[in-house]
Amino acid sequence: MPKNRNTFSSLTTWRRRVLASAVHRGWRWVQEAGAVTAEHPGRLRFRRLGSGTRLAFPQGTVFGEAWIELGDHCIIGEQVTLTAGMMPGLDLGADPILTLGNGVVLGRGSHVIADTRVTIGSDTYCGPYVYITSTNHSYDDPHQPVGKQWPRTEPVEIGPGCWLGTGAVVLPGARLGRNVVVAAGAVVRGEVPDHSVVAGAPARVVRSWHPVRGWEPPLRTPTPVPIPEGVTPEQLLALADLEPDGS
Repeated sequence: MPKNRNTFSSLTTWRRRVLASAVHRGWRWVQEAGAVTAEHPGRLRFRRLGSGTRLAFPQGTVFGEAWIELGDHCIIGEQVTLTAGMMPGLDLGADPILTLGNGVVLGRGSHVIADTRVTIGSDTYCGPYVYITSTNHSYDDPHQPVGKQWPRTEPVEIGPGCWLGTGAVVLPGARLGRNVVVAAGAVVRGEVPDHSVVAGAPARVVRSWHPVRGWEPPLRTPTPVPIPEGVTPEQLLALADLEPDGS
């Protein structure tokens, strides 16, 4: 009897492994087939969908594509929401409402809500679950539910080369300069100057760069050593496989 039980257990384990392998292969196929690119846009008809740009599957809520421009070589993660207008089916005029420059990265689960103009500059990277919105609820009337009051909208502008950490929130009217770092979980509103680091809720500048004095306060970590020119991916992988003692 123990021998039969062991045989049954081995068969069950083997079947589970085969099934798991098939599920993973099938899911990878679905992800590849469901991705949105300029060559395979599916049902989405963006105002512009740049070369090399890819929206991973499954996509989040997407509407108002006729007023959304996505630059070249953008990476849009899974479950990312991109909307133009307060609801589908609106005529938003002749100009784009939501614009992403070239090389923008939006991490998994991020939301970009553009009821009025939202611009994200080239080479801006967003971690997962970043929330960027041009609209905020109003609560002027104390006798009406907040959700039933007409919201306020203000344009949002994020300059090129920025980095927004996980869970960062960018509120209506925010204007971020070039190469701004937004710490994870920060809530940003108002003007943020070029080459600065902001953190907190509400966010405030905690570090900035001066052309003569450098970073103030000084950085606490050494400057990363760049990869030498000409090094191939294969060589990098070989270096990663080396033991700590260099053997």
